[in-house]
Amino acid sequence: MRRNPPRNFPEWIPREVQHYLEHTEGGISIRQLARDVGCHPSTILRQVRRVENRRDDPLIDCALCELAAGHFGDQKVTRYATYGDMQALDSAALEVLSRLCHSGAVLAVAEGMEKAVVVREGEDVLNKLAVEQGLAGVLALLDWISCTRSGRLRRYHITPTGRAVFSKMMAARENRARATLEQGFGETQSSFLPHSRSGSRPGAKERRARYGLGETPLDTLARLVDKSGAPFLEKDLVQAGKRLREDFELAQIGDQLAQSQAVFSVSESCGRSASVHISPLSKAAKTRATAALVAMGSGLSDIALRCCCYLEGLEAAERQLGWSARSGKIVLRIALLQLKSHYEQMDTLSGEGRKSQMIG
Repeated sequence: MRRNPPRNFPEWIPREVQHYLEHTEGGISIRQLARDVGCHPSTILRQVRRVENRRDDPLIDCALCELAAGHFGDQKVTRYATYGDMQALDSAALEVLSRLCHSGAVLAVAEGMEKAVVVREGEDVLNKLAVEQGLAGVLALLDWISCTRSGRLRRYHITPTGRAVFSKMMAARENRARATLEQGFGETQSSFLPHSRSGSRPGAKERRARYGLGETPLDTLARLVDKSGAPFLEKDLVQAGKRLREDFELAQIGDQLAQSQAVFSVSESCGRSASVHISPLSKAAKTRATAALVAMGSGLSDIALRCCCYLEGLEAAERQLGWSARSGKIVLRIALLQLKSHYEQMDTLSGEGRKSQMIG
């Protein structure tokens, strides 16, 4: 028999946790829960036992106690009031999961402390990230993090489930940014190369540049490491990709300013033709970017242009080019190696070190 009717659970609470709370706090029998859900009672029993065994973790135990008090008692769930839906929870958990994806990163929880911290071994303590214990409890309850060392100072690492959820969050964020840009003030970018890129469909719309993102595809790949701990992309390869993007954006800005100048010049001269001058800086940037794309060749220049210049995700680039899954990062690495070699040869011929033309 039900003792206390529960309030509406947040959508992020797993079904087995809801069944556990309804059985232990609401007083609903296992058979009744099974009839309501339409499954065998043994399924509900296994779920209840599984959640009960997880209460050895203090974070999970505290989260379950507060959820029980807030949804079956008179107490309000103050710690979880801001996580009423998945969107709010994803927004709060994104930064924590992104930090934990780094090699050697842990979430540390000490007894008697109100907040947990995310730190990275061998990194400055000043770079730590403070996390509310309520949010840490939610991450543990959802099995996005797990305790790997118990004691007075407990350490939590991100789980494979947490990494998969983080990838989905980043993909959703990328899709939202793409939709905002394509429906907002984004301008269609013109191609540097006179010939059509391989893999592009006839009549397909030109890709749009995406500015203002918090993280580029190169930044994501730069965090990957192999079994020996070496980074998947060396720092000089990432710099080569960013160097290509700088030249690309300088050339695009120069073209757009020239188009605007042409419009205003014609209006001011009452229909008379007016010569439009593009700055030497933009001309030089366009020449450098074109030479770099030609040096990489067809195929390599396609993935470099999409990921480095248009900031397109690897999965989207693979779909557009018709490549197999997880092949884009390998081809992109080869393209960056070719790009790095081209820039080294160009710097050797010029006899001067490279100076960045942009801020940031």
